[in-house]
Amino acid sequence: MSNPNNANEQFEVHDRNVLATARDIIDSSPSLRLVQQEVVNAVKRNAIWRGEECLNLLAPEAPTSPVVRSLLSSEIGTRAAEGHIGAVQRWFVGTRYIDEVESLCVELLKKVFNTNYADHRLIASMLGNLTVYTALTKPGDTIMSIPQPTGGHSANRVNGPAGIRGLNIVDIPLDPVSLEVDLDQFKNIAQREKPSLVALGASMTLFPFPIKQISDIIAPWGGKVFFDGAHQLGLIGGGQFQDPLREGAVVMTGSAGKTFSGPQSGIIVWNDPELTAPIADTIFPTIAATHQVNRVAALAAAAAEFLAFGKEYMAGIVSNAQSLAQALHDRGITVLGEDRGFTRTHQVILDVSKYGNGLDVARTLEQANIITNKNLIPGDQPEDWDRPSGLRIGTTEVTRFGMGSEEMSVIADLIVDVLEQRKPVDAVKKQVTELRKAFPNLQYCFESD
Repeated sequence: MSNPNNANEQFEVHDRNVLATARDIIDSSPSLRLVQQEVVNAVKRNAIWRGEECLNLLAPEAPTSPVVRSLLSSEIGTRAAEGHIGAVQRWFVGTRYIDEVESLCVELLKKVFNTNYADHRLIASMLGNLTVYTALTKPGDTIMSIPQPTGGHSANRVNGPAGIRGLNIVDIPLDPVSLEVDLDQFKNIAQREKPSLVALGASMTLFPFPIKQISDIIAPWGGKVFFDGAHQLGLIGGGQFQDPLREGAVVMTGSAGKTFSGPQSGIIVWNDPELTAPIADTIFPTIAATHQVNRVAALAAAAAEFLAFGKEYMAGIVSNAQSLAQALHDRGITVLGEDRGFTRTHQVILDVSKYGNGLDVARTLEQANIITNKNLIPGDQPEDWDRPSGLRIGTTEVTRFGMGSEEMSVIADLIVDVLEQRKPVDAVKKQVTELRKAFPNLQYCFESD
């Protein structure tokens, strides 16, 4: 990042060299049509490399089915549909078929999560968190959320929607070894701070939370539990994780683009009718106006797939994560959560400090076409964000392409081959590409032309 105090240098948050390359392409091209083709070519290069030649072990990503992808580029995406479902509630006329699409989406989501209410209009799960903080708190209120080195996410911290809302944020205490909420310490802090809302949300998520116990502790002063299920949403819908709304949470948000395996999108569900007006009024007109109807159609299609295949798919994700964690542990890699079976989700968290730092390890694995991401782990400090000690792995994508426990053992060998420098990176890359190409077909979805 450049120095903002240098008057001769424009401040820029993006990588200057990457932006300069783009400018050179634009400035040197004899035709803007050719520039457009450069965009198309970059998309195609990504589809070939990331889509066909890499082992994608990113926890926040999942491949979507052909039907979902086709709907994302459909004609309906050019249409605006402000307001709630129904002719009277819309700002525009001509939305009869859009109402069909959106109502199907809402009812499918309610069925997936067995809830009374669901909303489909949030284009990102972070906006779901902003919706909750806007609807359920007022500036100056105290909330409690998980700090980032023990798994928390900025969505519930001072540099995210909670901070934008002007909330006083107090840490939920987690044991750095077991990664469990320290309920005794939580009770002491909560009784002193009287949080109006406790946000249970984590981007490093391995085990269920004690939602009922937390809800009982904060109930005397009217405190509420909010579950941010960005990562676990599919696992919850598929019955492979805890059920937050039946354990004491009043509202749950999540990302459709992670374990749920739909389009990049936010989902929010709840049961209490008294929350409907504040949540709906926050979503429209405050946060969402025209809300990408093509995305809504894709989300509805993904929800139908999920109802048909979700239980088996989610069970496979968790089983593969546990198999991969055990295989890596058996090969000498430090895997968090050993005493609790490593994981109950799609994630595996590694301490890679003996190999360097999470950024350098992830970049080395990337050279072998193994895609992971750096991650803060207990013991890291917030200032270690760029180069933390941890690595986060997810099994969603490899599971949807049909890989199982046998392939998890192979993947563990490939990772260790790179980290221990047992083989040249190019040799491992060749093995990775061969493994990925052996599983070309997406599973857990309807057949499509």
